[in-house]
Amino acid sequence: MKLTAPTTLTLLFMFFVTTSVYGSADEQNYSMQEVVNGIFYHQGVHQDPNEKNIGAIANVGFIIGKDCVAVIDSGGSYAEGLLLRQAITQQTEVPICYVINTHVHPDHTFGNAAFKDDKPEYIGHEKLPAAMQSRQDYFGRVFKETLGAAFTGTEFISPSRTVKINEPITIDLGERLITLTAYTTSHTDHDLTVFDQQSKTLWTGDLLFIDRIPVIDGSILGWITLTTQFQTMDLSAVIPGHGPATDNWQQAFLNQLRYLSILRDEIRVIIAELGTIEEASETVGLQEQEQWELYDNYHRRNVTASFVELEWE
Repeated sequence: MKLTAPTTLTLLFMFFVTTSVYGSADEQNYSMQEVVNGIFYHQGVHQDPNEKNIGAIANVGFIIGKDCVAVIDSGGSYAEGLLLRQAITQQTEVPICYVINTHVHPDHTFGNAAFKDDKPEYIGHEKLPAAMQSRQDYFGRVFKETLGAAFTGTEFISPSRTVKINEPITIDLGERLITLTAYTTSHTDHDLTVFDQQSKTLWTGDLLFIDRIPVIDGSILGWITLTTQFQTMDLSAVIPGHGPATDNWQQAFLNQLRYLSILRDEIRVIIAELGTIEEASETVGLQEQEQWELYDNYHRRNVTASFVELEWE
């Protein structure tokens, strides 16, 4: 079932069409879901990256135009990038012209090299090259061990074209316009979104987490502001960085805003009472524990990062 009008969105998300792609890299099914006509994504698993899941923990996918395909995030390993590319070739013979990275994190960029033979234009936020350069040694060392064989072939490919903050660019894929927007510091200091004008579908990258706990690698205050702004947009569907694509996108942003606001408000109280970061990490946001996957893995880290930011307000 494909989306033919906004009124069919609810039915669409109840009955996704799944196209199966098999790859020897992980000997598991690599499925693509068609959100609307010509927009496909693979939903990552709610796990930390490892050799078995080949780093396929984030949402990645592509948009098909008449003349070009745009890849939106390339996967968490070279192995996943190959599976994503195979999925594209099974859907269309239109050339892959663009690989767009929403931010630097490995689950969104480590598949870049799988598309080198297509000679695409790699695109990202204006601060993405610096972010990639500064983290390359660390990511390479850690994820070579974490991903094992799936890491083989992975390269750090920096964007050849960048998008400036407050200066969105629009790309024509052939009777299909997509708008790329770069933001000030929120989830990271170099987040980028992709908006398909035809279907009003927004790829948020990790500016939106659904079900899986948000991870702060930038500014909690900036992310709260941006999450609030997203709720005013005219959208039909959203593809988050993690979790299912949805037409109930306003609620998804509200859920994320609730979590971030609880952290901000409870940490401010502790700081005002001259409490410590240790106290905050043990008491803040406990009521959210049942609301998010991987809460125990990342919540304390979020509290610590937020405390450091908020104590300097």
